[in-house]
Amino acid sequence: MKIALLGYGKMGKAIEKIAIAKGHEIVYKVNLENAYDFMSVSLHNVDVAIDFSMPSAAVENILKCFEAKVPIIVGTTGWYDQFDLIQEKCLKEGQSMVYSSNFSIGVNIFYKLNKILAKMMSNQEDYDVKIEEVHHTEKKDFPSGTAITLAKQIISEVNQKTEYKGRLIFNENLPAQSVKDHEILIESIRVGDVTGDHKVIYESIIDEIQITHKAKSRYGFAKGAILAAEWIQDKKGLYTMEDILNL
Repeated sequence: MKIALLGYGKMGKAIEKIAIAKGHEIVYKVNLENAYDFMSVSLHNVDVAIDFSMPSAAVENILKCFEAKVPIIVGTTGWYDQFDLIQEKCLKEGQSMVYSSNFSIGVNIFYKLNKILAKMMSNQEDYDVKIEEVHHTEKKDFPSGTAITLAKQIISEVNQKTEYKGRLIFNENLPAQSVKDHEILIESIRVGDVTGDHKVIYESIIDEIQITHKAKSRYGFAKGAILAAEWIQDKKGLYTMEDILNL
């Protein structure tokens, strides 16, 4: 495949390394220096685009790929307030797109476990649930897209939970955050160069149940993005990693 990387930061470089190792070619890169020069015509020699850019750039990047009729893999989060617009345009125009809050195969297995556990806990009134996510200090959005996905999965299974409430933490000594009974607290901790840790915690006065995913490097996300890019080649429509992995 001939790949365009929309965003050439740490994730873009990890994707490039895996793509080349698998025999693919990186033919176009968008970074901070040339972002204003990126247009749909820039993709004339591209089989697929992979976007790990910025929340503020993601929608415009998607639309440019649609205009060029180039399939796009979107790993950027923080733009989902415009998801309905993108979904309608993708399906109406017969475009090709895979989006996910996390392309890691391990995280998508974690999602499946989260849904199963939430269903099991839905009638356990003695337990409350919260989510913790830890990322590097350069991450712009909070809560993480992965944490939001986890919260939405829990809300779909646990009737008494109807929304989530995010809290950004740079100082772990902050006092505890109170939430209403219908809310799920998501604590977003920003420290060091952490790739991404997520924890779902069910707690009662007598015990605690946790499920955890810890990313050891960015290569898990990059590997999943390349898998999605290979998978989408002969397809039209809007897909997620769940479709690809058939979980």
